Amino acid sequence: MHIINVLVVDDSAFMRRAITKMLEGEEGIVVCATARSGEEAIEKAVALRPDIITMDVEMPGMGGLEAVRRIIAHERVPIIMVSALTQQGAETTFHALDLGAVDFIAKPDAAYENIQGVARDLVAKIRTFARRGAQPLADRSRTSYAPSLPARRAVASAFECVAIGTSTGGPVALSHVLPRLPANFPLPLVVVQHMPLGFTRPLADRLNAQSKVRVVEGAQGMVLEPGLAIIVPSGRQADLHRTHGTVELRLVDDDGSSLHVPSVDILAETVAQAYRSASVGVILTGMGQDGVRGLRALKDRGGYVVGQDEATCVVYGMPRAAARAGLVDRVVPLDEVAQVLCELGGADFSKS
Repeated sequence: MHIINVLVVDDSAFMRRAITKMLEGEEGIVVCATARSGEEAIEKAVALRPDIITMDVEMPGMGGLEAVRRIIAHERVPIIMVSALTQQGAETTFHALDLGAVDFIAKPDAAYENIQGVARDLVAKIRTFARRGAQPLADRSRTSYAPSLPARRAVASAFECVAIGTSTGGPVALSHVLPRLPANFPLPLVVVQHMPLGFTRPLADRLNAQSKVRVVEGAQGMVLEPGLAIIVPSGRQADLHRTHGTVELRLVDDDGSSLHVPSVDILAETVAQAYRSASVGVILTGMGQDGVRGLRALKDRGGYVVGQDEATCVVYGMPRAAARAGLVDRVVPLDEVAQVLCELGGADFSKS
């Protein structure tokens, strides 16, 4: 059995112990060392060549961001950020993902109230990235290899709404899609990104600053409009209702049946109910198979599904599951998703 060696980096002795304790007893996972600073993390990354690094976002002296930058410049090791649930923690985490960190988890609280969920999430990510490694994304400039739009979709105005689902690798993936859409993009977009409570608003603000379309965190009663991208808030499920020609977002509590809150399945189902054959589903990088049930409902009503290809996914889990279920009409590299959405929506696409 291959042993996964993990380097745990955190300036807090409590957190180093907490993360080490999460991994103790997990078959095939060993904490090979810990580090208290960014400087020590770089030294041990070079000396020990671990399979995975967990990296505290905020540390005195050299912070996690600079440590990520320097380690990735020399070592192809997956780095998982451990982020405090704060606005600053979220913004720094997103920056670390831009630099090449593969994913993040929420920092467990001192009362251990969320320890089981964080531990389960961390172990799953460690196993996933140890298998994959910190592989660079493939060349995104190549053309898509799936069939072009079917003849019945020649009239682009047949589509009225886009549902996007993503998980691991999603913040970076979304930054390659939403900012490439033109300001006059004619369809509303609703997005589910799996992430901890408190992270969806900073994500929406970050994407809004990069984009010509308007990107917001969803709010109760928000009306779906052309050129508006709504990020469903963490901890709530999306429910769309059509009234007098308009469709509005209602945020509801989960009934306890969903592994993810928000869920791509529930988003795709409610978009399919509200827009029927005028629905577009997009499934991007992520672990697991959230989205399969919802995209099946969308396809059953005559909708169209776009999937990200394996080469450009951080984790080819959700798109693979949808493709294997026969639900994906067109598979494209990440940097072609915006262009395909413009084709479907009848909008002009410019790479500028």
